[in-house]
Amino acid sequence: MGAFHAYDIRGIYNVDFDKETVYKTGYFLPELLGTGKVLVGRDCRVSSPEIHDSLVKGITDAGADVYDIGLSTTPMVYFGTARYGFKASVQITASHNPAEYNGMKVSMENALPVGLENGLGQIRDWIEEGRECTPALRKGTVHEMDIREDYLDFLLNYKGDYSGLKIAFDLSNGMSTMFARRIFGDMPDYIFDDMDGRFPNHEPNPLVPKNVEALKTLVRRTGADIGVIYDGDADRVMFVDENAEFISPDLMIAVLGHWFLEKKGEKGIVLQDIRSSKAVGEYLTPMGAEMRTWKVGRAFAARKLRELDGVYGGELAGHYYFRDFFYSDSGLLASILILNVVAEMKKKGVTVGGLISRIVRYRNSGEINFRVEDKAGAMDAVRDFFTSAEKPTAMMDFDGYRVEFPDWWFNIRPSNTEPYLRFICEAVSDDLLNEKVNAVGDLLASRFGAVRA
Repeated sequence: MGAFHAYDIRGIYNVDFDKETVYKTGYFLPELLGTGKVLVGRDCRVSSPEIHDSLVKGITDAGADVYDIGLSTTPMVYFGTARYGFKASVQITASHNPAEYNGMKVSMENALPVGLENGLGQIRDWIEEGRECTPALRKGTVHEMDIREDYLDFLLNYKGDYSGLKIAFDLSNGMSTMFARRIFGDMPDYIFDDMDGRFPNHEPNPLVPKNVEALKTLVRRTGADIGVIYDGDADRVMFVDENAEFISPDLMIAVLGHWFLEKKGEKGIVLQDIRSSKAVGEYLTPMGAEMRTWKVGRAFAARKLRELDGVYGGELAGHYYFRDFFYSDSGLLASILILNVVAEMKKKGVTVGGLISRIVRYRNSGEINFRVEDKAGAMDAVRDFFTSAEKPTAMMDFDGYRVEFPDWWFNIRPSNTEPYLRFICEAVSDDLLNEKVNAVGDLLASRFGAVRA
């Protein structure tokens, strides 16, 4: 059952999971979440129709009704779940993974995520135990439900005036193609704007540098003020500036402060993940933000933002969560709000690159992967090595460790799915950054046989 992960069910279809796994997941879901109605959407991957049919059969064989919204972005499923009061929903998607992957993102009431710790683990156990899936005497029915216009209207409520902006979009052949032109019009320049679940132009993962090269070329060619790229299911969004330089997604948490904290006056809690640059909080606190840090991933972030009643939050991976969007993430909504800020900044003569330069204060390593089997022992060793030599100013011990010192910090955390440790470091200078990164590499190699991936 290797497709069951911390945040969702995902893997190579017919290798890591198959339609029998999908059927049983659908069958057990109504019991797990105590409901007779399940909202179902799907992305455009080639395997999604087959998975959809198996999922629907499982749900209806359990006696529950399916409300089928058809092709959808993942945030559209969150919207439908919360807006229409569903206690269970499934989006069939593998998000940013290559075309041969697929999976299911499960949500409960209020679009709260269902992860391994609060439900998916139970379904996995029921499947592994061979629990029977006896069809109900009264099977459920399937209702077609169209929520596209409602979702579009919701998004358009936030759209500003972009007439002074030149924007370049890479839609990654994914689900953002459903709405991008209807939101932003035909004036921007678009590439890969036809829906194609084979992803023929590049994998739909904007965090991989080669996947952003086409957008960078478009920005240079058209002289765009900003480039925007979505992942496969449109729950994430990333940006390049007017010089075609990729912007680390955590820095956009700071940019959003101009919308929520300044323009809207919504002072309060802003959530960041444990990998976020220290500069984000330093930029936002004077605006009225109360910064909080939490674990990586929607399964944790959406719940924490709701628990804290935070204004908004974000992650290094390009997810942005909003109180106004049921504490959930939406790549399209995030891009609308960020473009609102960019449009206002341009009127003041501030470019995107200029805005980002106001935020950045440190040199950053980016996330580095080390292949190591004893992840817990290696994390402890790194923590102890640095804290024995220098007194930390702050230490967090969830999702690995984040340890801060006066002029640098690091986070080291285990991968949920692979034998990797993920390390990220930030320092006031390149020399100090390189010193710390090299020290970690040497320590892990000598004591744990770790290899940098």
